[in-house]
Amino acid sequence: MPQHREVSRHIKVNTELQTRKFCSNEISTCKYNAISFLPRFLLEQFRRYSNIFFLVIALLQQIPDVSPTGRYTTAVPFLMIMAISAIKEIFEDLIKVGDIIKITDGHVFPADIVLLTSSEHHGLAYIETSNLDGETNLKIRQAPKVSVEYNTKEKLEEMLAEIECEGPNKNIANFAGTLLIHNNKYALKANELLLRGARLKNTAWVYGAVVYTGHDAKLLRNSKTAPLKRSTIDMLTNNRIIFLFFVLVALALVCGGGAKIYDIFYLDDAWYLGKIAETNFAWNVLTFFILYNNLIPISLQVTLELVRFFQAGYINQDIQMYDEESDTAANARTSNLNEELGQVQYIMTDKTGTLTRNIMKFKKCSVQGISYGNDEDDSFRDGKLVEDFKNDNSENKLVCHFLTLMAVCHTIVPEEKEDGKVEYHGSSPDESALVRGASRLGFIFETRAPDHVIIKKHGEEIKYNIDHTIDFDSDRKRMSVICHTDEGKYIVYTKGAAEQHLSEYAEKGYRTLCLCYRTLEADFYKKWSEKYSTATTAVPKDEKAVAELENEIETDMIFLGATAIEDKLQDYVPETIMAMKKADIKVWMLTGDKKETAINIAQSSALIDSKTQLHIIQHKNDIYKIKPSQLNNFTLAISGNVVKDVISTEHKTFVNDVVLKATTVVCYRMTPSQKAEIVEMVQKASNGVVLSVGDGANDVAMIQAANVGVGITGQEGLQAASSSDYSIAQFHFLRRLLLVHGAFNHDRTVKVILYSFYKNICLYIIELWFAFFSAFSGQTIFDRWTIALFNVVFTAFPPIMLGLFDRPVKARTMLEYPQLYRKFQERAFSNRIFALWIALSLWHSLLLFFLTYLIMENSILWESGEVGGWLMLGCSAYTYVVVTVCLKALLEADTWTAILLVFCFGSILSWFVFMIIYSEVWPWISIGADMKGIAWMMMSSGTFWAGLVFVPTVTLLIDFIIKGVQTSLFPSPRDLMVMKEKEDAKRKNVHTIRVRGDSDEYNDDPITNPATTETTATERDQLRNNIKPEYGSVTQLFNSNGLENEDRALINSPPVENGAYTNPVMEDVELGTVDHSARFNKRST
Repeated sequence: MPQHREVSRHIKVNTELQTRKFCSNEISTCKYNAISFLPRFLLEQFRRYSNIFFLVIALLQQIPDVSPTGRYTTAVPFLMIMAISAIKEIFEDLIKVGDIIKITDGHVFPADIVLLTSSEHHGLAYIETSNLDGETNLKIRQAPKVSVEYNTKEKLEEMLAEIECEGPNKNIANFAGTLLIHNNKYALKANELLLRGARLKNTAWVYGAVVYTGHDAKLLRNSKTAPLKRSTIDMLTNNRIIFLFFVLVALALVCGGGAKIYDIFYLDDAWYLGKIAETNFAWNVLTFFILYNNLIPISLQVTLELVRFFQAGYINQDIQMYDEESDTAANARTSNLNEELGQVQYIMTDKTGTLTRNIMKFKKCSVQGISYGNDEDDSFRDGKLVEDFKNDNSENKLVCHFLTLMAVCHTIVPEEKEDGKVEYHGSSPDESALVRGASRLGFIFETRAPDHVIIKKHGEEIKYNIDHTIDFDSDRKRMSVICHTDEGKYIVYTKGAAEQHLSEYAEKGYRTLCLCYRTLEADFYKKWSEKYSTATTAVPKDEKAVAELENEIETDMIFLGATAIEDKLQDYVPETIMAMKKADIKVWMLTGDKKETAINIAQSSALIDSKTQLHIIQHKNDIYKIKPSQLNNFTLAISGNVVKDVISTEHKTFVNDVVLKATTVVCYRMTPSQKAEIVEMVQKASNGVVLSVGDGANDVAMIQAANVGVGITGQEGLQAASSSDYSIAQFHFLRRLLLVHGAFNHDRTVKVILYSFYKNICLYIIELWFAFFSAFSGQTIFDRWTIALFNVVFTAFPPIMLGLFDRPVKARTMLEYPQLYRKFQERAFSNRIFALWIALSLWHSLLLFFLTYLIMENSILWESGEVGGWLMLGCSAYTYVVVTVCLKALLEADTWTAILLVFCFGSILSWFVFMIIYSEVWPWISIGADMKGIAWMMMSSGTFWAGLVFVPTVTLLIDFIIKGVQTSLFPSPRDLMVMKEKEDAKRKNVHTIRVRGDSDEYNDDPITNPATTETTATERDQLRNNIKPEYGSVTQLFNSNGLENEDRALINSPPVENGAYTNPVMEDVELGTVDHSARFNKRST
């Protein structure tokens, strides 16, 4: 991309003679190419400290006579792991600026082009822009009047034209320039620009002049690399690796010093060694550094990669997060943040399309102070408005303007279907709702042409010539259309947001707009039009002049009335937010809507309840009126006007003492950038994990700014989903995403990391104990290749199985008791827990070495005359370590599954198989120490087999004792829930209600799918009456912490009809008869 900023460009159309050289249309659309793959891949991999460490070790091992473990024992596994990571991780046509190109129906525009002519009347073209903004509705574009007649290839070849336009920029909504053809000058606007990535629809062909190519195209200007996000667990793991690195250095120094001390005291007496030179301290330190390098698990990163990859697959395949109506499943767009879903402390949510459905219905309106419509009706059905229109009085004219404005002031494109019905395509659901509302009241929008629209007013067709359309933007918050009838009467129709006249509707949660109009004198309009045309076609565009002229035409308006559009809440939103609160997650709402609407939706969605104090901050002075000492169980409503003041360093104390302590915060009148600023403020001030969830393009900034971004695939396109880390179809799926997948993934990932550190220390610290018996010579007790294969073969699968199949409690239990979400997080990967695991692994390694040493101390004589030496000692100890760490995996697992048992015992078996083969192959392939016959010697020794039972049992005895005492005397919430589930299983004496074909892991949601609940008749009666079943110590635990004082509104009783539970989401669920997996598998994704 060019580094300089190009203010404007002058293009000669249809000629090779350009005034300057422009960017080519060649772009790379892939992450890597043949040249960049290696450097970019290595840069990505070596961002991890562990990979840098093992690269250094592999290089040090190449120094002759330094490495006690051979030259390739680190390099080979390291290269294998890098290869696996690499496995996990074209250019378009050459088109030049100034070329005239033809695009046919259904094809994507390869560059940004100015539309010159098309197959349709008036040079119209219909395009679809889902690749740009995710919107699938049709948009209309029109060729300049001066170029429409050049509608054949021959005519275009004779055309000489010039285009002067603004320089390349990323503003998709705006474009300014002029087209000069044979001295005919025409102003160019965004309506004539066809953007790269958009698709031509319902139009046979178009011709256009290329203005921006390659990286100058607006699509490429807007494409930016998603921010690199790392989970908290990743950062803590890096810190642990740094700690172990310093431990490694300390051990190398101590052992190097031990070698030096040994030389001083014993070298002269070791006459049987012959004359040897005194060892070099630095050389010894380097030797021990290489010897102990495996304290840092080489396989940890690839294990985490694999575990996270399959965890993401669980999310993608979860039928409980599949939306049948839209045929959309959950989608994990990254796997690096799976465990971060289990650590969320704040949720920042958009309102429209996120909490609400974004399906707008015209409900009520007010004209001249008279309110029409009824709250109870599903849509507007008040015939009184039509009667007032037909009455011959002064209100008739205003009602006529009101309804005409609804039918004319918009950018909707009508499309007539084969069945004769008309479908309205528009970028805004509000506009579609108003047009449909006007249609029901007799003002039917029928036709849109580039310069006019036709509406049918109670059967009479009326044409309105569109002179100017001033689009809606977030600053002006209004839209205007300047039009005139065939009689030459000029009118300005404006709709937009305003504070007055709208409180009544807003307080009911409706989306409101003010409607106004103004008649214009022809002379005034012509003068204004000339000035506006000059300002909009200036290169560069005169933004200030344009804004002043738009304000000028939108003044002295006559107020017509207001509209109220209903946007209902999505299903289960209040239940989901209540669950989040019980999980100790604070939910904030960030919306661009007005205060009254925002507060109403917050109340109806259970964000705000009647027990909380509501403090509204509309002005800077309001900040100083709130005293932290007076606050208890309070909610804040903050206006976008004061966001800058709130987040300033001047009010850091206010943020920490007031804002972060609020039960809920509602921010209204927010711009997209302000939403992102709020997210960043909370992240910085709380040092907690923030999740942002939204559905529209205006939510992208906050989604990317948050630790975890969740996009909802809703009515506003796919931009939010495409920019997110995880996407879901409904807000209530967030509950399962966090409470089930997030909590399980966090628990599993922590276990994988702690277990990986444990097993490495357990084995490789044995080298330290052996150093005391080998004169600190750097001699390894294990064969070099058994050392190399310990992590990547013999103990590779137990941590993966823990990361994929272990489950602390049932998914349903997590959903019934959201409080467990926070309790599962507490101290899960704290310094204390890490230190306990390190201490335990040191104790295990001590036992494993010295118990083995005591067993093998008196050398055993075999029939062959051989005796067991250091290699026999090492192989025996190695065997006991493999057995112990595999059994430790079973001990740490909360749930024993068949696959976990198979891989744990299979790992033990794989070591024995390897030993047998290795000891027989060694004489022909000498790649390490003399291993000939070692397997036979081990397996023919009764002492070895006795030790195989005795050593792991004694080693793990303390683990059994600790777990038994903790579970019996000091049970954690996890232990209590496990006991509860066991009690439930014993008490089941009535037939079970389940959906056949779906596992408990994925089909046990008590809210959205009550039909899958395993309950007894007594429990069903308790649930039906909203009575909480008593579970003894479990209930007492939550009551003691004040967590279960409210009714369990999350477990509502499903009605029973004809022996089957009726489900609000899947109504065809019956007793064990329906398999939903087939329906799920048909999804288009």
